[in-house]
Amino acid sequence: MPKSSAYPPLDSLVDLACRDGVDIRPTLLRVITDLYVQKPVHSAEEETQFVELARGLIEAVDATTLAVVADKLSAYPAAPDAILGRLGLPSAQPAAPTPARTEAKPAVRTDLLEVFFAASTDERRLILTNLDVEAETPGRPTPASSEVIRRLENAALQRNPGEFARMLERALGVSPTLAERITRDPSGEPLVVAARALGMPAAVLHRVLLFLNPTIGQSVERVYDLARLYDELTTAAGEHMLAMWRQTSGRSRPAHEPVHWDDERRDARSLSTPVRYRSDRGRVSQPSRAKTGGK
Repeated sequence: MPKSSAYPPLDSLVDLACRDGVDIRPTLLRVITDLYVQKPVHSAEEETQFVELARGLIEAVDATTLAVVADKLSAYPAAPDAILGRLGLPSAQPAAPTPARTEAKPAVRTDLLEVFFAASTDERRLILTNLDVEAETPGRPTPASSEVIRRLENAALQRNPGEFARMLERALGVSPTLAERITRDPSGEPLVVAARALGMPAAVLHRVLLFLNPTIGQSVERVYDLARLYDELTTAAGEHMLAMWRQTSGRSRPAHEPVHWDDERRDARSLSTPVRYRSDRGRVSQPSRAKTGGK
């Protein structure tokens, strides 16, 4: 089966609808511009995608947003001429990057959460493509255990998104609401990010995509596109998005705890003190028998 273009035409971007009553276009343009200028070098495909996305958004945002974007791109030596022209700026001139630019990397951006979930497939891909410029992310996770991966796969094969979300919550260390959102997202990119952060094997992810969400699984082309995104997504980008998810969720505990972590702790406690537990029960029940005899 031939692969579809990684960067299809984006004719609908100019007419991007307001979602949930909030117009995300100004924020989206600022975010993709911030991410773009943080990366000193871009491939031809990355630049093409940025130009296509930014061109459509520029036509639909306010003057304040345009001024902010113009200011950022005017200081970026490799800014695309096509976008500079739309902003009324001269073509980029070769120049050495200034120290100020290298210090401009922000910490984990929690404002990117809603933008990412509200974005289209192509917008999400651009965001993820540029996230790997954040080399250091707090709480760098370790790969999930094979048992956690197995249980996640089983939940998907049983078409049980509720159970999958519950296990994903504990494996990633995110809130129940966010775990549900990742699991049930109709486009599938958040699930790919979660799989990369967990170190899920590609073959397992393919089965999860086919069975977990009917909206995704019924489209072979969509599954192929997500599988390709998984191959392209860097570990650093997955870690950065996970750090953002966890900060937004207000979680601080380590990711990837065992799925039945509380059961394991209870089992360990009961195995370590069986005699004391039985004797404690005996002491509790003895006064009760004496009191009954007294009556």
